[in-house]
Amino acid sequence: MLLLVYDYMPNGSLDQHLFGGPGKPSLSWERRYNVITGVASALHYLHDEYDQRVVHRDLKASNIMLDSNFNARLGDFGLARALETDKTSYAEIELGGVPGTLGYIAPECFHTGKATRESDVFGFGAVVLEVVCGRRPRCDIAGFKFLSDWVWKLHQEDRILDSVDPRLGDYVPEDAQRMLLLGLACSHPIPVERPTTQAMVQIVSRAVAPPVVPPFKPAFVWPSGPVEEQGDAGTSSRLTTSSAVTSSHHASSTERAPQCLSREGHVGPGDASSSNV
Repeated sequence: MLLLVYDYMPNGSLDQHLFGGPGKPSLSWERRYNVITGVASALHYLHDEYDQRVVHRDLKASNIMLDSNFNARLGDFGLARALETDKTSYAEIELGGVPGTLGYIAPECFHTGKATRESDVFGFGAVVLEVVCGRRPRCDIAGFKFLSDWVWKLHQEDRILDSVDPRLGDYVPEDAQRMLLLGLACSHPIPVERPTTQAMVQIVSRAVAPPVVPPFKPAFVWPSGPVEEQGDAGTSSRLTTSSAVTSSHHASSTERAPQCLSREGHVGPGDASSSNV
């Protein structure tokens, strides 16, 4: 029997602080921003800096742990898989269902059954919006069933900051808008239009400008092809082309990923403590 030994995370999971109920103190804006920064760094490490490229496949608030200083640790790699060096996705051999959690799953996964780095980025976008807005990715608000749709509508109306969690009190409007635009960019229906993890890290570290996000949410089309974004008068404002994703190959490697990543993008010390019993 294999036992996995983790560092103790005294502050539990992120979702407990976002949705802990009455009497649970809300995370400050500074801590929320630091959490997003930490998760972006950890995901970049998985995708581009670890010995083997890894897709997490279940990025969500309950899988983000907080240490004593509220630094984020990306954990729960029960669904994570390593990719072969010549592969860009991982597909289940038996597709009994799409792995992951609804609201964090990229739309293309329901058609391909594949997890990719782009689908991880989609999950990260859902987490970013969840942290800034204080609402779950699947929620009933203003006639919308998904948080990203509501935020996109507010972005269209040039009042995206109305989506910020009202419990926050003081926050930095410029940084909040930066994070909301990043969350929408990562939630783009077309996989190739989502930012890379390297770009995500640069955005959250304020090294580059926030991403440019179209005011109208592009439609999801499958197989992917030319997508037109319609303006108020029904005229095309942008043309995007992406290639179709197929499910013709399976990654053969099922090596597990490191079990816990810190905001610095390194494996947590507890991971080296795994032992066979």
